[in-house]
Order: sequence, then C-alpha cells, then structure tokens
Amino acid sequence: QVQVVESGGGLVRPGGSLTLSCTASGRITSLNSMGWYRQAPGKERELVAAVTTGGRTNYVDSVKGRFAISWGDGTTYLQMNSLKLEDTAVYYCYAHLFGGLEYWGQGTQVTVSS
Repeated sequence: QVQVVESGGGLVRPGGSLTLSCTASGRITSLNSMGWYRQAPGKERELVAAVTTGGRTNYVDSVKGRFAISWGDGTTYLQMNSLKLEDTAVYYCYAHLFGGLEYWGQGTQVTVSS
C-alpha cells in the first residue's frame, strides 16, 4: 500500500510563485514515476508535469519554462513561477509503480487571482 500526500497550495497573485510538494510513503520500492495533474472547473483533468525515478521530465506545453518538477527520496516538488489566472485548478499528485499501479493524493487547490 502506498500513501500520497500533497501540500503547498494556496492563493497567489498573477506573476507569483508557489511550490507544491508530494510525498509517497509505504511500499515505494517499485516507484517508477511521480507527477501532477490539474483540473479546473468545467475542464478535463490534464497532466501538468511528470518525472521518472531516472530523472526524465515531461511538461504540458502551457507550463514549459514556468514550472519545474523534481524528485528525490519519494517526494516530488513542483515549482511554479510566473503563475497565470489559467493555472487556477485543483492539483493532484500521483505515484506510478512498475507493474502499473497508481496512487493518488486528495488534491490541493491553487488559486491565481488579483
């Protein structure tokens, strides 16, 4: 069993920064990758960023150059800079294990507003 816990959401002004963190605990010896999805009201959930335990990263085009994902010791961080109104969403962290199992956090709200 794997537990995934997120933290770091909040309210920020446009152009500001936030860092989300997510820790996977439990049986994570077979961890393959971790990442973040987001879902805004009325929109489908989209993959924002992901990182493999080998260090490969992947970003949705809309956040490239603004967001940075990193990983170490079962924790992933999402550094979000130059935040825009359209980044407002609930951000969900996931942990993907070799073999296909995935575990999700409860989500953390990020609100970008002036």
